[in-house]
Amino acid sequence: MLRKTLMAASAFALMAATSVAQAAEIKVGFITTLTTGAAVIGNDMKKAVDLAVEHMGGKMGPLDLEVIYADDEFNPQKGKQATERLVKRDDVDIVAGYIWSHVLLASKNVVLDEGKFLLSANAGPSPMAGEQCHKNFFSFSWQNDQTPMAMGELLNQRGVKSLYVIAPNYAAGQDMVAGAERTFKGKIVGKDMTAWPTQKDWAAEFTKVKAANPDGVFTFYPGGHGPAFLKQYEQAGLTGKVPLYSVFTLDAISLPLLQKAGMKSAMGTYMTQFWVQDLDNAQNKRFVADFKKKYGSYPSFYAAQSYDAMFAIKAAVEAVNGDLKNMDGMRKAFESADFPSVRGSFKMGPNHFPIQNFYAREVVADADGSWTTVNRGVVLANHQDSYASKCNMKM
Repeated sequence: MLRKTLMAASAFALMAATSVAQAAEIKVGFITTLTTGAAVIGNDMKKAVDLAVEHMGGKMGPLDLEVIYADDEFNPQKGKQATERLVKRDDVDIVAGYIWSHVLLASKNVVLDEGKFLLSANAGPSPMAGEQCHKNFFSFSWQNDQTPMAMGELLNQRGVKSLYVIAPNYAAGQDMVAGAERTFKGKIVGKDMTAWPTQKDWAAEFTKVKAANPDGVFTFYPGGHGPAFLKQYEQAGLTGKVPLYSVFTLDAISLPLLQKAGMKSAMGTYMTQFWVQDLDNAQNKRFVADFKKKYGSYPSFYAAQSYDAMFAIKAAVEAVNGDLKNMDGMRKAFESADFPSVRGSFKMGPNHFPIQNFYAREVVADADGSWTTVNRGVVLANHQDSYASKCNMKM
């Protein structure tokens, strides 16, 4: 009897110790693109997450932090499968990441149906901001339409009256075009929505641009497509004749490649974004300086958003003192957006998308001669996306 009692006590102690060990850790699943040509974006996001973990000392409040990375392979179905592995096999507490809108849309229910938090560090498809908003989904980037809406306003400010649009035909591309059209007051004289990601030749589209002779061309091609588009734009003889305005096409990932290739047509190009490397706040200064020191390059906005997402999680964990079962407390913390952000202070909208500034950015050479972007002023201030009114958040 005594032996059985001792064995039972030992088993109970082991179970209690295991429970304590489990409670002393938070597992964050971070899904991004780590293979294919689009891995240049995913790797920059991973670098930022690794830096965030380093800055946190490997802890979030009282909990040890483990980040488990997953590769979506730039494919919605593969992304969904990778998300399922994170949720069901790895049993992560929170899922974050996602570059691509179509991958996020394919994967979201895997996370949300399990009652877990889902945080986007990039993708901002309109359905998630509107009718498909969810109490456990948060964006720490932007809604897809917002950055091109800022571009539309910048075009107005720069006196562009006629515009030709070229963009990829998928969820994010459609949102980008819709955003620019929403604020641009001039005339759209042509529009081509191209196959994504298969089309990498735009000769036919550029011929139509020449015939239309617009005041400008608006485009959106992320990742490796951006430099290819710009190179062909130059080869088509459009550089210097038809100004090119872009979103998510020129960034800290593509600019070093363009500089190495001597594509000076990128210099002086304008874009819009929620964040600029030279924003004057302590968190941003630390992030940019340490990223450059650790990796030898400027961080991209993809990196900035990923870094922010990790600190948002940290703030939520600290708000409940590590009690991950206190979903209501963590949700309130996410909603408050009370954490040190590289963008400075901002508010979280009722649909769980940020209300924030959007800036004009110009490509310049820094003091060392490296191509980067600088802040040319606020284009949209404290901007809320256009879909928030369609969100009926069920708590």
